[in-house]
Amino acid sequence: MTETDIKISIMANEKPRIGVYVCHCGVNIGGVVSVPDLVEYAKTLPDVTVGREYKFFCSDVGQKMIKEDIEAGLINRVVVAACSPRMHEPTFRITCKEAGLNQFLFEMANIREHSTWVHMKDTEGAYEVAKDHIRLAIAKARELAPLAVQKVNVEPTCLIIGAGITGMNAALDLTSAGYKVYLVERSATIGGHMAQLDKTFPTMDCSSCILTPKMSEISRDKNIELLTYSEVVEVTGYIGNFEVTIKKKPHYIDQVKCNGCGICVDPCPISVGNEFELGLATRKAIYIPFPQAVPSQYTIDMDSCVECGICAREDVCEPGAINYDDKPEFITVKIGTIIVATGYDEYDPSGLKQYGYGKYPNVITGLQMERLLSSFGPVVGKPVKPSDLKDPHSIAFLQCVGSRNFREGGNKYCSRVCCMYATKQARQYKEKHPEADIYIFYMDIRAFGKGYEEFYESAARDYGINYVRGRIAEIRENPLNHNIIIRAEDTLLQQPIEVEVELFVLSTGIEPKADSDSITTLLRIQKSADGFFLEAHPKLRPVDTLTEGIFIAGVSQGPKDIPDSVAQAKGAASSAIGLMAKGEVEIEPFFAVVHSDRCSGCGMCIQNCAYGAIEFVDDRSFGTIASINIALCKGCGACSGNCRSSAIDIIGFSSEQLHSMITKRV
Repeated sequence: MTETDIKISIMANEKPRIGVYVCHCGVNIGGVVSVPDLVEYAKTLPDVTVGREYKFFCSDVGQKMIKEDIEAGLINRVVVAACSPRMHEPTFRITCKEAGLNQFLFEMANIREHSTWVHMKDTEGAYEVAKDHIRLAIAKARELAPLAVQKVNVEPTCLIIGAGITGMNAALDLTSAGYKVYLVERSATIGGHMAQLDKTFPTMDCSSCILTPKMSEISRDKNIELLTYSEVVEVTGYIGNFEVTIKKKPHYIDQVKCNGCGICVDPCPISVGNEFELGLATRKAIYIPFPQAVPSQYTIDMDSCVECGICAREDVCEPGAINYDDKPEFITVKIGTIIVATGYDEYDPSGLKQYGYGKYPNVITGLQMERLLSSFGPVVGKPVKPSDLKDPHSIAFLQCVGSRNFREGGNKYCSRVCCMYATKQARQYKEKHPEADIYIFYMDIRAFGKGYEEFYESAARDYGINYVRGRIAEIRENPLNHNIIIRAEDTLLQQPIEVEVELFVLSTGIEPKADSDSITTLLRIQKSADGFFLEAHPKLRPVDTLTEGIFIAGVSQGPKDIPDSVAQAKGAASSAIGLMAKGEVEIEPFFAVVHSDRCSGCGMCIQNCAYGAIEFVDDRSFGTIASINIALCKGCGACSGNCRSSAIDIIGFSSEQLHSMITKRV
């Protein structure tokens, strides 16, 4: 028996001596209820030996008060009545640990969020609710037992899913710290949506000039294993010890033999719509997505290829890289941490029939306009009308298409980038065509970032872009010339207006990836109501998930621009490095345990476990029973609540502990 085991055994047999510490939390609690009265009430409850109040128990002074009572032997259980355990439970656990008390002999009563904040106008009711929470916490504290943390080793490798600007920056930060990275991208190239952009706001930097060096750096880094045209298909294990299976899709071209010469492209007889150009141009069945693509080796789209054999001829492909019989390859790797940087999808406005997208040729999306403006786009940076391929002399942009218009079939949230990219595109066009008339129809201009307000003001003042506040009521096409006639109301002038433009751009918003559900299932992470991946805490843990060892970054977590995406990439990389640098990680002992003598082996718990932590094992005494992997288990209680045999308990939330709270035993 170790020294720790002996101390735990002694603590478990001690008669409870509970210290109750009620925090004023400034005026959040103390301004609504009488904290001294709550302390006096707590002192009347059995086994409470100390009751104290203080303005902020989370402060050094407040923590010192608790430590002194522990060190003096006055208490062996601690109850803090204050704010959310999500915020300060770790603080007070460390306080207990530093004073020599097992950190799990601590309970927190949330009387701020659950009482004073929600009953602020009913002080008497708030007081009664606070009393209840304190009594419940004391009842549970009486039943607490000392626990020991589990430690597991951490593999010094990181998996990054998604190789856009976020994933690439995270990968480079990790390798600069000396860690191995597996960078998985399901497209044939890295770069993500940023590769489709021409310039970036508000500095008007060339997007390719920023991105291409990063892409080259990724391809040269020996510590990054770049897996493009690949997908993660299975993830098992737990923090520090994930086992990941990756599917490498067949390119039908040997990626080692191919030298990227491109001679095979012109002879290919098949042309299809180019996804990278959003349908504004075509590509061959054998292709690279865009000229600066990394890797630069070619891929055959076998859904379009007719296997005519032209590209396989020796005079076309001298290295003999064509392989029509190529098969998928599966690899399995050991991973310590995972970063999800899967990016976003552009909102599809086809369902908004009132705007004519897909019906009128001169109605396009913001990302399509980006490709028209791009120097390596389908019209080499000289935007034209799709109807006749001539320069437009008038353009209108409509903001918030797919954002802030839930009733029209869009999303409730603001996509953050649309106001700025419309302003950027309008300015770009005006620089080349000063005589053009540009209109931007908006509800509110949201210029939230550094330098964004100045960028917006300059567009109106220096470039003569017309900002019209008001929603568009109706659009229709002029059948004579395919121009778009717009009827709207200028709410600032309080009068209806009608304009005819040659090109109509829908500033479409940002949506979660269409297949994001598959990621949540694979990694056992959660999504928020808007469909983006859910962070552990919006302020204090913005890149963590509720599944330890897995982090999120960039637009996969929510709409944001490039600087914010890069900042989150660095945050996620730093968090992953922090875990891997330790070499081992502690796992809290709040997990499910099976009472073998009660388990009937029905398997219902296995069906209900979202974390894949339960499996059947053969027990000599009791036959086939459930067994729980404590490293995978998150202590959610889904198995315990559904167990018909009452055979499963959650450590730290046992039936006895919960029963003592529910029955109001004091």
